Formats: sequence, C-alpha cells, structure tokens
Amino acid sequence: MSVLSREYFHNEAAAFEHVESILWPHGPACPHCGNMGRIYKLDGVFSKPSKKNPEGVERHGLKKCAECRKQFTVRIGTIFEESHIPLHKWLQAIHLMCSSKKGISSNQLHRVLEITLKSAWFLSHRIREAMREGNLGPIGGNGKTVEVDETYFGKKSGPAPTMTTRGKPFTKGGKTGPSHKRAILGLVERGGAVRTFHVERANKENVAQLVTHNVHHESVVYTDESVLYRDMSNTFADHQATKHSAGEYVRYEGGAVIHSNTIENYFSVFKRGMKGIYQHCSEKHLHRYLAEFDFRYNNRVGLGVDDKERAIHALNGIVGKRLTYRSAYSA
Repeated sequence: MSVLSREYFHNEAAAFEHVESILWPHGPACPHCGNMGRIYKLDGVFSKPSKKNPEGVERHGLKKCAECRKQFTVRIGTIFEESHIPLHKWLQAIHLMCSSKKGISSNQLHRVLEITLKSAWFLSHRIREAMREGNLGPIGGNGKTVEVDETYFGKKSGPAPTMTTRGKPFTKGGKTGPSHKRAILGLVERGGAVRTFHVERANKENVAQLVTHNVHHESVVYTDESVLYRDMSNTFADHQATKHSAGEYVRYEGGAVIHSNTIENYFSVFKRGMKGIYQHCSEKHLHRYLAEFDFRYNNRVGLGVDDKERAIHALNGIVGKRLTYRSAYSA
C-alpha cells in the first residue's frame, strides 16, 4: 500500500481529525479565548452557496466555544488560516516537501495537487515558514565538534562592488574579481543539527558574531584555512583548520579527525536542490529555502526520523506563523 493512500490525504474530515490529533492532543482549545472546557462540535454546517458550489461546502472540523461564543476550526492561527485549498491537499504538499531530500518545485506541486501555480508557490512558502525554527540555543557543547564553513550561491541584486572587503580594488585579468554572490554561513554539529544563515556580507566581524552566538564555547570547532576563522581559538575549547589550498581535506591528530566535509556535504545537497529543483530563487526568499533544507537535515533518518514523523514535526510548527501572500511576495 502506498504512503499516500492514507485516508487523511484524500478525505477532508479525516484530514481535520489528523491535524487536531497533533495540535490538540488534550482536546480542542479555543484560539480566541484559550478555553479548553466546554466546546461544542458543529456538524452538518455548510458555507454560503456560490456559483462554483451552489449548495455550499461542508465546514469540516467546525467548533463553537461556550465561553466566548465564537466559532473556530483547527486552521485558525496556523499557516492554513484563510486558505481555500482543502486541508487534505495541504497534508499532501507537506508530505511531499518533507520527504523529498532536495525539495519539490511549485510547478510540480501545481500539477500534482491540481491547484494554480500562484497557489502552489504561496503554499510552499507557508510550509517553509512552518519548517523555520527560531529562538534556538547554541549547538555543540563540551566534548562535541562543530564544523563551520561558508559558501556562495546565486548572484546578489544590484551593481557589483568595485572594492574587496578589505577595501582594495579588484585586479583585472587575475584570479580575484567581484563574484557578487550571496553568502551563506553554515554550522553543523557532527551527528547533530545544522544551522545556516544568509549573511549580507561574509566578513570577519559578521561571521565571528554568528558563530559566537550559535556555538557553545566549550565546543571544538573545525574550519578550513579562511581568514574569516583565524581568531576562533580564543573563543572555543579548540580550533583546528585544514589547508585546502595545499590539498589537505582531512587530518588525523591523535584520536581527532579534523575536516569540514560534513558541512560541505550539506552545502552540496543544498546547491543540487536549488539548481536542479528550484532553479531560481530571489535573494529575499533565500532564508526560507535555507530553513527548508535545515529542517530536513535536522529531522533526517540518521537521527531516527522517517518521512511520516518529519511531516508531523512540520505540522507542530504551523501554529502562530500566519503568512499572507503580500508579506511572502514582498519579504
């Protein structure tokens, strides 16, 4: 039997029951007043007749609070709010995005779900918002290793710079030049989570600030020989670097295996997904795509999370992340 043959992927009533079981494990809670006591279930209620649906559409999952007397469904206060897309199609989209290692394009969602391309694009951005994790503590810790590296993907908007980050002019015809690409900083704990950032400018100050705030100071940090990381020995328990320019990508010292291959492998998956699946991403949306790839890596099979659990984790992140089309388009 196919994974997508589960009832909540095809039946709207079952889809509401599935989401309610995840968001309301102890029973429904009114999103208007917070009441969890007397709440009534309203069955057989239909929306107003329309040209598309002359008899109206049944309002599944509709409830009424006995305290504030307001009606609500589990959609209120989530990424599903005010969406006309059936909930079971939302669940299909979440499963597809969570189970596809390199993502699934809006064009593909548009064809599979039989919704408009505009709706598919907005739907995918709402799901990425649910995948975004905020207010996280530092990664690593005593006895743990964190790899740090930066990469560049896609052209930045606006004119290319004429000076280097050190204030020197670019040389003509040489190896140096204004790459004018978007900078991404990545931190990964070996055997643990990854965290990536789109930085406006990858200089020593910006990188040091992000690494200092997001990595436990008791951690051992491994990087390449870039000048961005030269002063980290004063901040962390230890800092070692491999010299890529000399062909050194891994070094063994005692019982330590020094390399930054884990974060580079992550960047490899990210770039293959961005180039092969999404093909184009404007700079203002880059942080959402980074959140999507971070989410899948942090909820991977290697950490004991399968596709079904990964989709449930995404559903746990839908509350309080209302995203309107205008804010998504202009963000």
